[in-house]
Amino acid sequence: MSGPRYDVFRYLSAAEHASSYRAIMREFSAAKQRFIVHLRPEELRSAVPPGVDVTALLSQLVDWGNLKADPDTSRVATVEEFNRARYVYQFTAAGESAERVLAEFDRTFGAAGALQSWALEDIVEQLQVILAQLERPDPDEAKTALAMTTLADRFTGLAANAQAFSGDLQRTIDLRGVDTDAFLAYKERLIGYLQRFIQDLVIRTAEIASLLDRVSDVQEKRLLRIVAAREARDIAPDAEGTSDALKEAIGRWRERFQGFRQWFVGSGGTTSQSQQLRHMALNAIPALLGVVQRLGDRRAGRSDRVADFRQLALWFAEAPSDDDRHRLAAVAFGLAPARHLSIDERTLDDRMRRPVSPSTSWAEAPPIEISPRLRATGSYERRGSLSRVRDRAAERRTIALAVETQRVELERLRTQLVTEEPAAIGDFPIVDAEARALLLQLLGDALAQRRQPGDTVKARSLDGAFEIELHPAAGEESVLELEDGALTGPAHRIRIEQSS
Repeated sequence: MSGPRYDVFRYLSAAEHASSYRAIMREFSAAKQRFIVHLRPEELRSAVPPGVDVTALLSQLVDWGNLKADPDTSRVATVEEFNRARYVYQFTAAGESAERVLAEFDRTFGAAGALQSWALEDIVEQLQVILAQLERPDPDEAKTALAMTTLADRFTGLAANAQAFSGDLQRTIDLRGVDTDAFLAYKERLIGYLQRFIQDLVIRTAEIASLLDRVSDVQEKRLLRIVAAREARDIAPDAEGTSDALKEAIGRWRERFQGFRQWFVGSGGTTSQSQQLRHMALNAIPALLGVVQRLGDRRAGRSDRVADFRQLALWFAEAPSDDDRHRLAAVAFGLAPARHLSIDERTLDDRMRRPVSPSTSWAEAPPIEISPRLRATGSYERRGSLSRVRDRAAERRTIALAVETQRVELERLRTQLVTEEPAAIGDFPIVDAEARALLLQLLGDALAQRRQPGDTVKARSLDGAFEIELHPAAGEESVLELEDGALTGPAHRIRIEQSS
């Protein structure tokens, strides 16, 4: 990166006073947030260490293009004061842009990602506002543009935070840079957090996809033109023609809206990003449980080859010299030359005092004393009685009872959900809350995979036990009576079968 265009970043790598330059620029950013445009040198002296010439630093920042200097004539009372050079300083356009970039970098670097369920709710609300405006013969331009801008901001934050959270979650699963004690303390909250987001994502994605299906191509072009026209009117007078600005604005908003649609609905038979995020969260739960098991095995003293190699790599990195690393490798991988099948401490001490060359033959090497038990039994260890075989009949009965309970539960759900022919949602003989929750989950999964309103879609339950087939049906709506009210939605014919 070189050239005058990027000189506004030169103070970051200045040989001297780099931290003072950064402190001065932060003062200007803070003043801009308070709607203060100009600053004087005396107002910046507290931002730099004592003895540093603030005026010289400001002059250098002016040369780099970060600041602009204007004569300060506001406090002139005499001719001598007028002839004395006094300046006030303010941001240049390039300097202000550079500070916004650096502020965003400071904000996002190292920040933890999040799965923002509230952003999904805001997206649904803004889509509803946009649809309500598009259905009017004369949409309110201000409300439409505000809703579209808010929608873009929420979606940008949702996608960026989801990407950051995915990376943080993968590092947690790999136990890279993670405090194991802290992880064990918050694992249940993390798994519960993922489960709640998965539920919200399934429901909101289906709702967002349904709202997007209601936006026709004509309405989409109308929407983009309204937002782009409002944005193009604010182009500065020295820009190129208004028609070009409007065309460019429409192109930018079209790309944003298409990316938004593809994120939730997908295109060309490809899986949408929302589905990929859901699969990531679903796969992360058993992966996190596997991490807990590995940590438990490690704490119980069981062999963990990965942890052993990582510890060995740490020892290699901390070894002071190559000779020490060679000795460590010899000990760790058994690379020392063999002399006897076994050796005791006294012989080791003798070898340290009088080393024996590896080229010494067996016949000429000093002898070693061995235990008579080795000749008699072939082993140094005294063999004891074998461990008693543990009776695991109780554990087998517990497992059998759990399997039988699961079979009865599956049969109970099957009688309430499995149908030979497609039926309306209100025709299912739902009795239990578990069966109702499973029906709603299967319905949400199927609606999330639908591309067009008239498509027939299929989906499976998370455990693969049931498969749903959803057919659009004529009619205004279907009704499912619940304990706390009634659920209404578009009319569909539903067929559920048990997977083989």
